[in-house]
Amino acid sequence: MNPGGEETEQSRDCAHFAPDDNLQPPAQGAPRRALLVMAKQPAAGRAKTRLVPPLTGSSAASLYHCFLQDLLATVRVAAQQAAFIPGIAYTPAAARDFFRRLAPDFWLIPQQGPSPAAAGPRPEAAPGSLSGVPRQLPLVRQPERLGDRLQYVLSAALGRGHRQVAAINSDSPTLPPDLLCSAFRRLDDPRVDAVFGPCADGGYYLIGVKRPPGRLVTDVQMSTPTVLRDTLAIAAAEGLRVDLLPEWYDIDSAAELQRLSAELASHPERAPATSRFLTTQWPSTSSSQP
Repeated sequence: MNPGGEETEQSRDCAHFAPDDNLQPPAQGAPRRALLVMAKQPAAGRAKTRLVPPLTGSSAASLYHCFLQDLLATVRVAAQQAAFIPGIAYTPAAARDFFRRLAPDFWLIPQQGPSPAAAGPRPEAAPGSLSGVPRQLPLVRQPERLGDRLQYVLSAALGRGHRQVAAINSDSPTLPPDLLCSAFRRLDDPRVDAVFGPCADGGYYLIGVKRPPGRLVTDVQMSTPTVLRDTLAIAAAEGLRVDLLPEWYDIDSAAELQRLSAELASHPERAPATSRFLTTQWPSTSSSQP
């Protein structure tokens, strides 16, 4: 990566980018990188359900809303340093207006494409597409599976003309921006095909690629303690060169929520919205305080 004038020019161009759901090529001179936050609309009974209990369904959704606020702020900081287009891959499809209000400066893309019946025949690759990836939205036949949704959004962003695309979870509100910048620095290495950010629970908080991930996401059973190990085994079998970022953690259990609370007790600036929630709301919504 060139940390000099080119990056500064790209950062200025990023400020003029008009986010949209379509897959038009990036404007001339705009960053050729994109980072997508995999996010769902905070709703009781649908967001952070594994934290119920100790939280209630409503408070778990409110906590997740705080996660989103803090993580999007982190992505904005990193985007100024690494010159990438920030985006949100959202679900459900009806949540577009919610995320437009939450992050008007982010590119939005739904986590699932049109159904095969609604979309008609799969289009041929358009001239100028990367590695034969069509600029039109690819189809997803099993959008309920996280691996299929990752395949869709990463492929769609690459088909849009980006040369590097990363996707991150929305369950790590204290994730340092330096880790996001490092992912793109590592993808700059021609010897690296993909980058992963390991989670303490055996999964990963980030995947970064230069071409559609394919089996790296579609042939792995997600939400298990062996997600990253299984992914790396597929990468090795396919001869793909993988680099790993430092480990971080996500919040899917009461124990991880306790870890987050302890971290923010000492460093509330790492996730201000989440810190305020845990300080003011946790005692009134949990029967088991950290």
